[in-house]
Amino acid sequence: MNFGLAFFILFDKRKTASSAWAWILILFFIPVLGFFLYLLFGKPLRWKRLNRLNAYENKDFQEMIDRQREELESGNLRDLSPVAEEMQDLIRMNLTRTDAPLSKAAEIKIYNDGTRKFEDLFEDIRQAQNHIHLQYFIVKNDDLGTDLLALLTEKSRQGVKVLFLYDGLGSKSLPKNFFDEFTKAGGKASAFLPAVLAGWNLQLNNRNHRKLVVIDGIIGYIGGFNIGDEYVGKEKELGYWRDTHLRLKGEIVHSLQNRFFIDWNQATEKYPMKYAEKYFPKVHNKDGSSVQIVASGPLEIHEDIKNGYLKMIYHARDSIYLQTPYFTPDKSIIDALRTAALGGVDVQIMIPDKADHIFVHSATLSFVRELLQDGVKILSYKNGFMHAKTLIVDRKVYSVGSANMDIRSFALNFELNAFVYDSQSALEMADIFFRDKELSTELTKETFAGQSWKAQVKQNIAKLISPIM
Repeated sequence: MNFGLAFFILFDKRKTASSAWAWILILFFIPVLGFFLYLLFGKPLRWKRLNRLNAYENKDFQEMIDRQREELESGNLRDLSPVAEEMQDLIRMNLTRTDAPLSKAAEIKIYNDGTRKFEDLFEDIRQAQNHIHLQYFIVKNDDLGTDLLALLTEKSRQGVKVLFLYDGLGSKSLPKNFFDEFTKAGGKASAFLPAVLAGWNLQLNNRNHRKLVVIDGIIGYIGGFNIGDEYVGKEKELGYWRDTHLRLKGEIVHSLQNRFFIDWNQATEKYPMKYAEKYFPKVHNKDGSSVQIVASGPLEIHEDIKNGYLKMIYHARDSIYLQTPYFTPDKSIIDALRTAALGGVDVQIMIPDKADHIFVHSATLSFVRELLQDGVKILSYKNGFMHAKTLIVDRKVYSVGSANMDIRSFALNFELNAFVYDSQSALEMADIFFRDKELSTELTKETFAGQSWKAQVKQNIAKLISPIM
């Protein structure tokens, strides 16, 4: 049986060579367990499960995309800032590949602390008049989770339309009655690919890892924070939770709304969303920061957020500042960072000192150890757990969202990132990076030379199977 499965994996066009060979190694070295692991983690996602996009059509949004494509073809894309002008190839790729129009954010607020982010989110929810749309990978039944749901329940009673989309596996610890009062009050909740073992679905991979909120079509949130007490630093083991999130206002919120509609309609047939003007209120902010909201996932041929990262890295002339909790990228990212550093670009990568996934952290250490040879600076964040997913290039353009710098985010999960072309907020992002650097220790060749042989063997084994972690 395993021989047949190995043959199928080897010729599966959806898998890279590295992930295919990693699975084959597992099947041959631990055959029985490997077979069941593949059923849980390796089985490709089929289009049929999530092909329900026809329930939503937004002509205005599509016309905006078509107009911008024509303008790019003629070289006359409107209202480009100097940074956006410089990054037109990245903008074009995102627009062509992912239907991500270039839009303006009238305001961008950056959060690197969960308490401040949730204080503002709760206040925005209190002020909501028409609708609240939320999407999170992890929702927990703890103080933060129950406080949020109580507020959403109250808003539902007030007549505000509240939709809550959560991942079936990421939020698997929720009790069955968690949403009962909320739904009685008129709110609606839906799980993306409801979890495993309790039912027929064995899809442990291909999770919806996105985090977004849209309030009244005019305020949007995107970033790395989930819903739970640990994200406001209440978990003793990991301590302070260092993440990054954005609060956006203006035209760009329509892109977040569009993505929520698509994801909601893919997750549930019972309450399909239809276009209505109230969800996309007219805004006229010609000024502001240029932003694209880029989605990627396992249903796509290309790894679109990863390709956006690559474009940014290859544009770098001065600096690349990267923060990621998990650094297990493919060869294209490694080569891009190595090439940048060898060419004189200041490349600095910040990873957590503490690990929430020991084996993944071991793989991370193996990858960064390799990059040290080429002049990349590696920083180990000491003040709690580093969970931010940020890439800042030349203090001009940056990306913030849900995608880690790993193969799982590139190819297996549904992710969402903001690509921001704005030197003012990019400088703020760089300042935050350097404040974090003061709370970090630099890892050097001597750091790794002083490790035990057991630690190095563990790191090398973890690196070997990283394509399927």
